[in-house]
Amino acid sequence: MKRKTDMRGSLDGNAMPESKKRALSSEEAASRFRDGLFDTAEQQKYTSEYANSSPYLHGVIHPLIEPSLLRSVREEIETQVSFTEKETDIYKIFQSGDLANLDGLDDSSLSKLPSVLKLRDAMYSARFREYLSSVTGSGKLSGQKTDMAINVYTEGCHLLCHDDVIGSRRLSYILYLTDPETPWQAEWGGALRLFPTTTEKDAKGEDVKIPSPDYSLSIPPAFNQLSFFTVQPGESFHDVEEVYHPREDEDKSKKRVRMAISGWFHIPQEGEDGYEEGLEEKLAERSSLAQLQGRGDIYDLPQPQPVSWEEPEVEGKGKGKVEEQNDGEFSASELGFLVQYIAPTYLTPDIAEEMSDAFSAESSLSLESFLHDKFASRVRAYIEDQERQALPASADEIQKQRGWTVARPPHKHRYLYQHASGKEEPENPLQELLNVLFPSQAFRKWLGIITGVDHLTSHDLMARRFRRGADYTLASAYEGEEPRLEFTLCLTPSTGWEKQEEEEEDEDENESENENPESKPSSAKVPEPKDKANADEVEGPALGGYEIYMAGDDEEEEDEEDAENADQDDGILFSTQAGWNRLSIVLRDSGTLKFVKYVSAAAKGDRWDITGDIGVEFEEEDDDDEDEEDEDED
Repeated sequence: MKRKTDMRGSLDGNAMPESKKRALSSEEAASRFRDGLFDTAEQQKYTSEYANSSPYLHGVIHPLIEPSLLRSVREEIETQVSFTEKETDIYKIFQSGDLANLDGLDDSSLSKLPSVLKLRDAMYSARFREYLSSVTGSGKLSGQKTDMAINVYTEGCHLLCHDDVIGSRRLSYILYLTDPETPWQAEWGGALRLFPTTTEKDAKGEDVKIPSPDYSLSIPPAFNQLSFFTVQPGESFHDVEEVYHPREDEDKSKKRVRMAISGWFHIPQEGEDGYEEGLEEKLAERSSLAQLQGRGDIYDLPQPQPVSWEEPEVEGKGKGKVEEQNDGEFSASELGFLVQYIAPTYLTPDIAEEMSDAFSAESSLSLESFLHDKFASRVRAYIEDQERQALPASADEIQKQRGWTVARPPHKHRYLYQHASGKEEPENPLQELLNVLFPSQAFRKWLGIITGVDHLTSHDLMARRFRRGADYTLASAYEGEEPRLEFTLCLTPSTGWEKQEEEEEDEDENESENENPESKPSSAKVPEPKDKANADEVEGPALGGYEIYMAGDDEEEEDEEDAENADQDDGILFSTQAGWNRLSIVLRDSGTLKFVKYVSAAAKGDRWDITGDIGVEFEEEDDDDEDEEDEDED
């Protein structure tokens, strides 16, 4: 999906004419950085720190820029630069256009941003590029290909795990412009977090890096701090921690605006010292997109575990055995089994026919209050009890103490999951759904009736828990040749996931204001945090946790970075908010994207669900019957 980068008003991204580039002298460049930065002892200190850093090579320089210059930069940004709110599967931010294109602006526009332009020229000056190259040992850096933008994170904003490996990038950097008068507090979030990797063997026996689901280093923001690291394929995994909403007992007068200038230093381009012909193409082959497409997939968790529906052990211990497969009606024993779990309304012939017609027209269904009230109350009590118990911090301890496994790698997804236990007597109602209801032949028959699918061949079932402030799935495509059925039974007892309806008398007056904020980008000066009394007032899409199906991107020429992420305001096929006792069923075609949005720490509880991937076979239409129908029409 193409990202919509934008700078409003006069700051319109244009191609940068070569004639407007400014080459600073060594002395002029050094004057724009803080005193002593280029001293030999300082340079050696940063070089040593970088060489000994972990979980991968990175560095922090604080302070970096001459203070009065950086304060002027911050003031110009606050008064002259506008931002567009953007939200995809992987991030929620306010973003400017590409500051590397400042030289493409007219003189009137440039006159409004003199300090920003000075900073950009200093950052990409020969003096500083040589300094960073020496500190990192990364090799020479391009001064011709500049690449920087301003990102603003207010409460709820975040950037999920990725490795930055695209094209010719060599070094990644973040220069923080947080309020110098109100020092940023680590508990506000917004930290750069680095993820360790382990080395495993891929299917060909070659080494491949597998990132841990848990970060090992957190670097909080600070005014005039530069964080930087070498871009390494499959290794430089990092994210930006959510900027948290203040708790009720916290001081809400302190503004939580994490402003930063970030970008990349690239390998030398043709005509520059250090240029290597063909190197950019070689780097592109090693990009993170290629990493996503298979080398370490054998270490992904969870792995698919499809179970054939022909196996007798999945018939619900006999209670759900189908007596007349797909005859459109349930026997007394089938109804007796299903009504223990499913609301009686959904088992009546009239409602089943309505559901079948709706699914035939839309290829999707959303059913409220799916579980029988009595069984649903057991599920709710169990989940609420689980949420009262604190979870361990690490993935290993969660599995050891609580029996959940953490999905990985984090550049694809992270959540807690369980498969069916296989025990004859399930230990809790979630396991009862996984072991008894959903694998049963009776449920298979019900699903076939309401979807009209001829033959359901297999099921792959899983319970999931998406923790607040931690979990998500990034957009991934279904790559099977034939469509498959997918269902999600959302079992999230907490409230606030859906935006509350306005009073009826106010709805007409504010109709245009009540549009879904997921699909409506906004533009403004540096955004202020929303004036919320406490996190309990945050609601609706701002909390995340919603599930979305999207059309795949058909464009042949696509930037690799954009191909990894899905712009959620374009091509939505089906979406549903987290909620209590809601079943959604979708017939998913090959290439269709799907993700569950990151769950904000401001949510009142975790998102819980049970998902199923159902293998299907469609009966081929008889050509003779089609010919006869055509003749009758003639």
